[in-house]
This record gives sequence, C-alpha cells and structure tokens, in this order.
Amino acid sequence: MVLIKHLPRDSALQRDLHGEAADWSVTDHLLAAAVDHLAVANWMFSCVNSGEDDETPEFPQPVPRPKPGEDEESEEDGGGPGADGSSGAASAPGGGKAPPAVSPGQLARFFG
Repeated sequence: MVLIKHLPRDSALQRDLHGEAADWSVTDHLLAAAVDHLAVANWMFSCVNSGEDDETPEFPQPVPRPKPGEDEESEEDGGGPGADGSSGAASAPGGGKAPPAVSPGQLARFFG
C-alpha cells in the first residue's frame, strides 16, 4: 500500500485513477493562475484606456483546467471501505480525514 500511495503523479495508475488532473502539478496550476491574472489585468488596462465611444473589450476566458473527479478525494486517501467493513472516515486532529488503518490481513493479501 505504501508503494502504491507514493507513486509519482505521472504514473499510469495515477492517470487511470485521476484522469487529466494527474498530469497537472502545482506549478502548472500556478502558471495557469498567473496567465489568467495577467489577462484580466490587460483587459482592465484596455477598458480604462479605451475611448468613451469604443465598446468595452470582451472579458478574457480563463485557461482550461482539468476537472477533478467526484470521487477523487476518496481515492487519494486510500479508497472506500476496508476489508472489515469500516468506512475509514475517522477524523484527524486538523479536522480532515485520517488515512484508514491497514490491517495485517490487508498487508498480507497485498504482498502475497
């Protein structure tokens, strides 16, 4: 389980689980946000400095981003119910979900 959880974001398993969102790193999201902000700033500059008789330019379209899957969050933290029927939804100290506990039986099945 540890090996699978720590696969790189560009691995085939991550792409299969998360689709196009697996190809986007934090850097890609930051660059898309920077491009969007620059486009809006240029649009504002153009609106302010255009003549009064000119019509306002069209608002810029944001850079398309991958849409996260509906069940992406549950897949990232280890998936659905465990072998014992528990949901694995225990709370972490920070208020988020704690990773589900892995039983010795689950480890034995995984490693054969």
